[in-house]
Amino acid sequence: MRAADAVTYFRVALVIVVVYLVIARVNPILITLLIAFVMVLDAADGYAAVWEGSNGKVSLLQYIKASAGDSRYANKIKEIKLKLAKTAKYGPRIDVAGDRVVEYALWIVYTYVAVIPLFVLLVIVIRHSFVDAFMASKGTSSKMKTRFAKAVYSSALGRGGINVVKFAAFSYLAFVYIWGYPAVIGYALVAVLVAYILLRGAAEVYEALQE
Repeated sequence: MRAADAVTYFRVALVIVVVYLVIARVNPILITLLIAFVMVLDAADGYAAVWEGSNGKVSLLQYIKASAGDSRYANKIKEIKLKLAKTAKYGPRIDVAGDRVVEYALWIVYTYVAVIPLFVLLVIVIRHSFVDAFMASKGTSSKMKTRFAKAVYSSALGRGGINVVKFAAFSYLAFVYIWGYPAVIGYALVAVLVAYILLRGAAEVYEALQE
């Protein structure tokens, strides 16, 4: 088994633990730490794939610099990811599946405990279902070429921004449900997150429609 896939499976298992802890009303600080760890693992599986694909020639520091937009390493990392998309038959798709499971699990648990309304979950499911279908026709996000898609979706700011908003929203909702923090802040974070997700979805569809 590829190390990257093993990391993906582990973070999926870990998010199920997070779901249980939310329902059981365990200390939201612990839940926040676990959500942070799950998100770090998302980056870790990306590095694991690149490290294996380069036969250990890409260091963690180089990967971090590439993710931050350093052109000295970004192009090299991109080439490795494109190669992996061809040689690792299931790897890139397993990574996407892991991302979806983690995100769906968190949306579902907060819908289940009535912290967020059902229609928000429906918007997310519909968005991901159709956008994933469009992107499947183009391969992976590593192949994005249009300026709009690169800026909104695959740039360091685009990727980093969505992760920060996800972490803030999903963590804060645990405090809303367990410790009774003001729900209005949670709603605002969810609104920003949904808007961000829809914008990134528009970038993916735009990319997929290009010839």
